[in-house]
Amino acid sequence: MHKTSAWPLALVYAGLIVYASLFPFAGWRDQGVVPWFFLTAPLPRYWTGFDVVANLLGYMPLGFFLVLSALRTGRSRYALRLGVLAALVLSLLMESLQVYLPNRVPSNLDLMLNMAGGALGALSAWSLEKLGVLQRWTRFRAHWFVADARGGLVLLALWPLALLFPTSIPLGLGQVLERLQAKLAAVLADTPFLDWLPLRETALQALLPAVEWLCVVLGLLIPCLLGFCIIRQVGQRAWFLLWVCFFAVWATALSAALSVGPEHAWAWLGVPVKAALASAMVLAVLLLWVPRRASAALALLVLGVHLSLLNQTSVSPYFEQTLFLWEQGRFIRFHGLAQWLGWLWPFATLVYLLSLLWDKESQN
Repeated sequence: MHKTSAWPLALVYAGLIVYASLFPFAGWRDQGVVPWFFLTAPLPRYWTGFDVVANLLGYMPLGFFLVLSALRTGRSRYALRLGVLAALVLSLLMESLQVYLPNRVPSNLDLMLNMAGGALGALSAWSLEKLGVLQRWTRFRAHWFVADARGGLVLLALWPLALLFPTSIPLGLGQVLERLQAKLAAVLADTPFLDWLPLRETALQALLPAVEWLCVVLGLLIPCLLGFCIIRQVGQRAWFLLWVCFFAVWATALSAALSVGPEHAWAWLGVPVKAALASAMVLAVLLLWVPRRASAALALLVLGVHLSLLNQTSVSPYFEQTLFLWEQGRFIRFHGLAQWLGWLWPFATLVYLLSLLWDKESQN
């Protein structure tokens, strides 16, 4: 039995499923039916291939991570049952709660697809264990990463998913001040505390091109330095840089394709962004030999500057329109999955880096 990053990933993913299933959390009301009425209702007459795939694939990671966590902690006897039962219970709870949301439609077909997705994910993890693939991953992890790398691995695994949520600047995760202030203003409406807003002395302004370039550089450096905190050797760090750049480009391109169409997937990758990505890679190569603790300190500094610059800029109307397409269009089911990752990933990384610097053992 040993610590595994699969368990925190399962918890995070379950939380995101809850958010995506109950979004937008508005208009709760009793519609005069029992919450489980959909179980005996006829199958829906109207459905799309997108809905089927989304419901099936949406629960696969949950089943996979739950079974993986059980296998890696010596609880293999009930690993498969855990993955399937957890998917069933969570889906049943979410579909039942959707009865009280006028904007959501509970469905027995969704329930079956969610359970099937959880079962497929569970069987995938079980099969990989029986084939010895997970054992090879264990040896790979022990060779590449330090012993207590679980937190860093979870953050690195979530980073490409966080990039799927549209950002006003490529790799610009954590731009929350403007929206946070708008939510705070709504909460403080009709109270004396509303006079305390805004939380800044000057209005938010659009970033200068040079500052946007710097934000892209810092946005790519953050996961690089985060990896340096947990990767053992310089050669391994060099390979890791290539993968970071690969996921940064393709995750951002996929986000653009989902937001504005496949024909515009690469519209964001102009000359300034290419120059910023190349500059970040050069800086990361120069930092390959930096010790773990120094990498954590540098990552903390880079992350602080990045968040400060991003949250001093306003959001353009075009970007607001893109967000509207995500929030109200066909991506409503994935909105919560990506939104909270995009908003909170930098702050979770901030806490993790502080914990590394606080831990005396990380000095070694």
